[in-house]
Amino acid sequence: MIAALEGKPAHEPRSVSEAAQVLSALARDKQRVAFVGGGTELSLGAPPERIDATLRTRGLSRIVEYQPADMVMVVEAGVTLAALQQAAREHRQRLALDPPWPDRATIGGIVATSSFGPRRARYGAVRDLIIGVQMIRADGTVARGGGKVVKNVAGFDLPKLACGSLGTLGLIAGATFRLHPLPEMSQTVVVPGLSAADVVAIVARTRAAQLEPSALAALRGRSGYDLALCFEGFGKGVQQQVARLRQLAPSAREDDGIWASHDAVRTGGPLRVKVAALGTQLAEVDKALSPLALDFVWYPTLGLGFATGTARGEAASLVADARAELTRRGGSLVVAAPAGLRVDAWGPPPAGFALMQRLKDNFDPEHRLNPGRFVGGL
Repeated sequence: MIAALEGKPAHEPRSVSEAAQVLSALARDKQRVAFVGGGTELSLGAPPERIDATLRTRGLSRIVEYQPADMVMVVEAGVTLAALQQAAREHRQRLALDPPWPDRATIGGIVATSSFGPRRARYGAVRDLIIGVQMIRADGTVARGGGKVVKNVAGFDLPKLACGSLGTLGLIAGATFRLHPLPEMSQTVVVPGLSAADVVAIVARTRAAQLEPSALAALRGRSGYDLALCFEGFGKGVQQQVARLRQLAPSAREDDGIWASHDAVRTGGPLRVKVAALGTQLAEVDKALSPLALDFVWYPTLGLGFATGTARGEAASLVADARAELTRRGGSLVVAAPAGLRVDAWGPPPAGFALMQRLKDNFDPEHRLNPGRFVGGL
């Protein structure tokens, strides 16, 4: 993706209306367009077939509206996650999303890539927190979906459609989110040195005990997996949950620093692999990925994981082997590969691919927006 953008004319509108004018002009000239926010996920997806121009969203950097009493915030696409969180923090609130690179990752990019972190275990994905979106279609038409009311269900669900679309349906110009209160207390407990089977068993026991960690991740290290559970809320409730966890896992210890190790895996590279499988299939996922010799973090309650590191000589064939094994078990594997590594980014198209094609044809009839970047060459 990065190579496809080099030397191309770059547009940086300062308002949504200016962005619409830019896209309208590019449509008249039949120009193929790529969208760039903070540039944190440019390696995700297949390289575009051809790009004639780029539109950068960092000029769309306004917090349009914030209603602390309603816990709703409206922001433009170029606002970074860190800037949004800083504004919300002044009112003891936050957006419960924690993807990597918060200082660089923009709201438009987070929506377009459905980026997430360990808090998804409790609060859900982007699609669960977004309640409104403003998109600019390929011809420059501004479209809006959702609203500022959490229970608004009228009309087509454009906000959820925008999530994970990788800029292939339109420019995400702005979004509306519901926020959550900041917790009174936060405490991370780590259960170290576990096998894959141990991770699955402890997660099952925490669920049976009705423990509710706000963040949950298993990091693979030299001595097995370290299972990190972050409990947040009122002080007494957090202390009670930590005490109950220690009854289930006596080796548990406090370690807030483990999230730095987690972030190091998520931001590693240049080869990044995202896997999906049943949450109970960690042993099978571990075995499939082991030949790649990558660092690995697994989200047990989500059935999702990320492996990052250096692409070795046989990386392309090893990725293909791992994908074949996971697909055979009903899972999937997506690759964000460094330049020079020739590998299929997406793998087999999903069962709903025909519907995805129809959506692409409806929103971008000439296939000019990030052409070829999405699954199946969309």
